[in-house]
Order: sequence, then structure tokens, then C-alpha cells
Amino acid sequence: MFDGIERRVVSLWFPRLASDRALRLNPIDGPFALTLKENNANRIYCLNAAAEAQGLHKGMTYSDARAFCPDLRSHVAHPPEDQRFLQGLRRWATRYCPWVGLEGEDGLVLDITGSTHLFGGEGAMLAQMRNRLARAGMTVRIGLGDTRGAAWALARHGEGIAPAGAMLDAIGSLPVAALRLGAETSVALQRLGIRKVRELAATPRAPLTRRFGPAALMRLDQALGDQPEEISPQAEPPHYGVRLTLPEPIGLIGDVMAGIQGLLGQLCPKLQAQEVGARRLCVTLGRVDRDSQQVELRLARPLHDPHRILPLFERGLKDLDAGFGIERLRLEATVVEPLPARQINHVSAGRKDKLDDLISRLGTRVGLENIQRFLPADSHIPERSFIISPAAYSEPVRHWCPARPRPVVLFAPEPIAGRTPHPPQRFRWRRMALTTGRAIGPERICPEWWLEDEAWRSGLRDYWRVETQEGRRLWLFFTPQAPGWFVQGEFA
Repeated sequence: MFDGIERRVVSLWFPRLASDRALRLNPIDGPFALTLKENNANRIYCLNAAAEAQGLHKGMTYSDARAFCPDLRSHVAHPPEDQRFLQGLRRWATRYCPWVGLEGEDGLVLDITGSTHLFGGEGAMLAQMRNRLARAGMTVRIGLGDTRGAAWALARHGEGIAPAGAMLDAIGSLPVAALRLGAETSVALQRLGIRKVRELAATPRAPLTRRFGPAALMRLDQALGDQPEEISPQAEPPHYGVRLTLPEPIGLIGDVMAGIQGLLGQLCPKLQAQEVGARRLCVTLGRVDRDSQQVELRLARPLHDPHRILPLFERGLKDLDAGFGIERLRLEATVVEPLPARQINHVSAGRKDKLDDLISRLGTRVGLENIQRFLPADSHIPERSFIISPAAYSEPVRHWCPARPRPVVLFAPEPIAGRTPHPPQRFRWRRMALTTGRAIGPERICPEWWLEDEAWRSGLRDYWRVETQEGRRLWLFFTPQAPGWFVQGEFA
């Protein structure tokens, strides 16, 4: 009961959620399926009606599906994208009622109590839902009842509207699996001859409880309304935006910075409460002439400290055109990342904070992507033993020790004279005459056969560390399959 009104619940089930989403982006005529790798085998994850008509079903291997249906077209499934799409459907469903929650990975549940009259009754509301979803290319099955369990059962095993107060009559003819029971429990009940919900309701409760526990009868009572079951609406994601309306227009950069300082004082506590930090901030400056300007700040690390964020806005405000004055300020954290509380050392934390702030300041001038650092990579090939990554989106590796010494400077191989397997005693390199003083090696490095690399098609290499009498410490290699010597690096 809700203030004397019978509670009414709608269940929306999208049996082809993933394939419908994929076909909305790239329409395909004929059999279509999404595949997902499970236990080292590609299996059907979701398929359209044309593929089901060919005898295909969810869970079968992709090779078997192609044998049954040679014309089958497929794409790789992306479950995270499907869940984001389901969240979009949830937001759309709030047009019918404010209480909308997720029902598993492919359904929604709505508490429409007291809102059906706004759409001309229950039948008209469900018809509007179905028509709108059909125009969007979505396959949906809808059930409506007094309880969440009854609506779920109707959506997945019958469809339709259950009259108020008659849940057993509406779902009594449905299989026991409609009560949201586990597969093992449903099979065990069927082996006992209990195949319908009505038969389960008529069976003595004590023997069922001793054999199956209280879960089976609890689901039955929830579906019939004898036990309450709440519907928790999905919480809206927090919005990290604040605004300020000024009593008088301003035009000085100092006044704008003071306004941003006040907005940061409101925004940063919200970020701290959610244990997130801002990676991108946007300030919108509304002018008196109804025009507006935006200043965007991208940070090297997530932050929620107003004292560190405020000075970083100065450069972006230098080119500010206030016009006849600024009367509105709006600050929004457009990109946030988790920033949980952590135990820090005051010395190391201070140094790291200064480096992050420096990267942020330089990033406002040249772009964060242009400030890069070298990181080690898992490869014994010299050219592949490192990667270049943006410093703002990576962490330095402080305790990395290669198995063998590597030169500080690495360049493309440069040939020198010599064809014997031992390093030449005298050779010329970059117009310099050098004499070998000490040579350490060889270190044989073989190509990575699983990669196509033009530079290593000639085969293996024998590397030597050569210290010359002139003071140069070079990294040389010899190619046995095509005798020749090359210089590829220099040690410090």
C-alpha cells in the first residue's frame, strides 16, 4: 500500500540488449550474433531474431554456429558498453516514474505506483513504452503486477498485466523457474512433479523447506505479495559542478581568480567526500552581453586540493576578454578519477606534488600529451625494451634493473669495418679513429620470431661492450649470418 493506493511494478526485459545495441550502431540484414571468448572458445553471447530462426542459441560455440548458418555475421561483444547502454535506458525510463532500478544485466524494474494516470492508465503506459522502444530498435518484453517477483515472471515467461490482488491467478500457470529460482532448484522441483507455480503454492510447505531451504518459498511469497520486497532506485551519479552569480559585473583577472577560489571551496569538499580527484576542470564565464567564455584546465594527476588547483588557472585567464563585464561563473569537474585517502610521507609526497604541479603548468602551454617519459618494456630486443608514455598518465618505474647493462644512448645501427667474430682492434666511427682497450661479451640476442621487424630480419646478433683507449664506451654487435660490425649505443 502507498497512501491507500495498490502498489504496481513494471519489469522491462531486453532479451537482445547487446545485439540490439550493436545493430543500432551498424545495421545488418540477416543473421547476426555477438561472440565472447569463454574457456578458450568463442561462444555466442547474444544474437538477433534472424539468427535464432536459423536454430542458433546463446552459449553455442561460434564454429558450430557457422556450420549451422554459413551466412552468419558477427562482431565481438563488449559487455561494459552494454551496461552503459542499459544505464542510458534507465535514465530514459525515469520519464514514467522516479523509482527505476536495474534488474540483472538485461532488465529494468519500475515502481509506477501513482503515476499511471499521467499516461492514460496502465495499458496506455505500457503501449507507449513498447512503441518508443520499438522505434529505437529495441526488443522488449514487459510484465506488470503488484510485486516485483510477479512482474519479473510475466516479463520473462508470459508478458502481460496482472490484475491487482490476483497474482496467483496471473502467474500460476507459469513454470517454477519464473520465481527467480536457481537452475538446480528448478530442475529438482520438476523431478518431484512440481512444474507450475500453482502446484508449488499448493504443496505442503514443511517438506519443501526441509529439502530446499527457505529460499524457494521466500521467492514464492515475494511474488504473491505475502513478503515485502523493496525496489531501490539506481542513484544518479554525483554532479561535480558549482556556480556563482555576481551582484555586480567584474572584469579584472584578480576578481575572477577570487570567484574561482570561492567555487573551488565549494567543489573540492564534494570531490573529497566521494574520494575522487579532478583531472579536467572547466570554468565558464558568463558576460553581461549573454556571451560566454570557457577556460579549461587539465591536470597531470587527480586533485581535490583547492590551494594547488587555483594557481594553475592563471595562465588560462591571461587572454580573458571580459567585454562589458562578467556576471556569472560556473566551475565543473568534467573528468574525475578515484583518489582514495592514503598514508603519505611528508617528504616524498611534497616532492611528488611539486613534480605533478610542474607537469600541469607545462601542460597548459604545450599540452599534457607532449610531456613524455621513458618506461621499461618486457622485451630483450634493444629497440623494444622501452616505451614512451605521457608523463601525466603514467607513473615512473623507480626500481628497474635490467638483466644486462644497457647504454644510455641508443641509436640506429651504424656500420664499421670488420668481419671477424672478435671486436676489431682499430676502427673508425663518426670520423673518429678508435682503438679497442677492453671488450666484454658476447651477449647473443635472437629476434622475436612472433613479431615482424624489418631491422631484425637478418637474424641474431652478438653484442659487445667495448671501452676504447680514447674514452668512448660503445655498444657494438656482430652479425654471424652476414659477417659485419655495427655500433648501436654509447654508455655514459
